[in-house]
Amino acid sequence: MTLQAVEWKALARKALNGDQLTPEEGLAVLEAPDDEVLPLMHAAFEVRKRYYGKKVKLNMIINAKSGLCPEDCGYCSQSIVSTAPVSKYTLLDKESLLAGAREAMERKAGTYCIVAAGKGPTDKELQQVAEAVREIRATMPLKICACLGILKDGQAEKLAEAGVHRYNHNLNTSRENYPSITTTHTYDQRVETVQRSRAAGMSPCSGIIIGMGETDREIVEMAYALRELDADSVPINFLTPIPGTPLGGSARTPAMKALKVLALFRFICPAKEIRVSGGREASLRSLQPLSLYAANSIFVGDYLTTPGQEAAYDHQMIEDLGFEIEACAL
Repeated sequence: MTLQAVEWKALARKALNGDQLTPEEGLAVLEAPDDEVLPLMHAAFEVRKRYYGKKVKLNMIINAKSGLCPEDCGYCSQSIVSTAPVSKYTLLDKESLLAGAREAMERKAGTYCIVAAGKGPTDKELQQVAEAVREIRATMPLKICACLGILKDGQAEKLAEAGVHRYNHNLNTSRENYPSITTTHTYDQRVETVQRSRAAGMSPCSGIIIGMGETDREIVEMAYALRELDADSVPINFLTPIPGTPLGGSARTPAMKALKVLALFRFICPAKEIRVSGGREASLRSLQPLSLYAANSIFVGDYLTTPGQEAAYDHQMIEDLGFEIEACAL
């Protein structure tokens, strides 16, 4: 299929009708000339508007356990193979997790994401998180997302019982590219954890990181994989190359390519929460507002070990677009 043969509004109609894009159509989105980005984003917005109107979901991360991770993920400053200077501490106590929830409220975030480095939680760590979640649920109108690594039998059920609404475990990259990114766990283990979270009654959240050596065809395959996994929320991260990590010398994703990726995921996962996530400030730079014509969700504040931008800037960006912050995610 030639790029000239693609009519972006036709792709929007396919998405709205529940028809899946062909691989060739997906590649055409990623390979579109840069001067086609505005009509492409307008078509993506037609799909976004059907399901989310002009509302933007805000999410905030707390790095609840930093460093000390035995995994060898090449993108991560907290991994065992990283020499990046990051804070190292065990799981935060309940009061610290509660303080983070209050901060999320101040930033107008509807979803509070408790993230802990490591292969997976110990039973003690799971209990600590569960106790904090119960108190947050009892005192604040926040949606709670947990991201604690690979879950063992029974752990997803305990989190759901405590009141965790959503569990995040990203696929990160394609099945084919996975062994070049990490060797200490498998792609299938990640898929299994997402499936466990759904089976326990939590909303599954799973996304990707763009910029780790994947091909355009693999990006399309990732979108299909997340559609098949039926993840309710799909975070799209753009690699932040961190010195001291195996991928520290990688190039950042150009802004125009980042926008095409977001449009692709909106077409392939039309009704899902598409969240432009880590690396958006560095990759999109001054084009950040355009991302919200495809995505309907962002993080406010800092990420795990990399800084974000001031929440006030995000609030102003949303207002300037004529969009509105989702008042409550529950």
